[in-house]
Amino acid sequence: MVIPVHDVNPARRTPWVTYALLAANFVVFVFFTPGVVGSLTGSGSSLAELCDLQAFLDRYAAVPQELVHHRMPRLVPTGETGVGPQGPGCVAGPPAYDKSPELSVFTAMFLHGGWLHLLGNMLFLWIFGNNVEDRMGHVRYLLFYLVCGYAAAYGFALTNPDATTPLIGASGAIAGVLGAYLVLYPRARVWVLVPFLIFLPLRLPAWTVLGLWFVLQAVYSSGGGVSSAGAVAYAAHVVGFVVGMLLAWPLKPGTPPPPEPGGILFGRQARRDW
Repeated sequence: MVIPVHDVNPARRTPWVTYALLAANFVVFVFFTPGVVGSLTGSGSSLAELCDLQAFLDRYAAVPQELVHHRMPRLVPTGETGVGPQGPGCVAGPPAYDKSPELSVFTAMFLHGGWLHLLGNMLFLWIFGNNVEDRMGHVRYLLFYLVCGYAAAYGFALTNPDATTPLIGASGAIAGVLGAYLVLYPRARVWVLVPFLIFLPLRLPAWTVLGLWFVLQAVYSSGGGVSSAGAVAYAAHVVGFVVGMLLAWPLKPGTPPPPEPGGILFGRQARRDW
């Protein structure tokens, strides 16, 4: 998988919504997600912190079973620890709160399972979000982002109606942004790092980078190439990407073209325009 680092596609206006989404995701992860302080200090996570995180995610993340059946389970994590027949663990009990499955899709878009999950999502949003926002306008872009996130979550839930694992992350909404970018700017140049013994810098057209990303998500969503497709919601990425493409398609005719791509460059010649 290539790592995008920059696109050669200047925007006409400041992407305030993209900046706000980036900031909101970092703020929620650092200041509101349990266990982050321990990961920052390197002290690790205790059982109490893990149980607290489990209860937090179960309350604020989107759970496919709840989205499809529109009801909460009889028992949920309470955040407390206890000792059972199999040793110490997290306590489950009747829910002490009311949860809206529809609202949980929104809150789940700002939750992430770790630094790698967060930084990976924010990298793609940073590189590709500004141009999509520039083309759509601030308000329409925000609505587009949310619609893609909701479509991705419900699309995954409908294909996994009995899943009880919390669904978190901005991946579905950002997949919609990638789909829109592919439709609007397929020939825009994207600088990527290709891991081949060393990280080799290449300048590739967006259709190559994003097309490859989509194909991999589609393959992984079917279980191909991975030992377990359940750890990552690849189907949500596929749905979000397709919805983003469809919503952006009416804007394609009036989209100004990006700078002409200069082909695939590498080595000293590639670094000249970096």
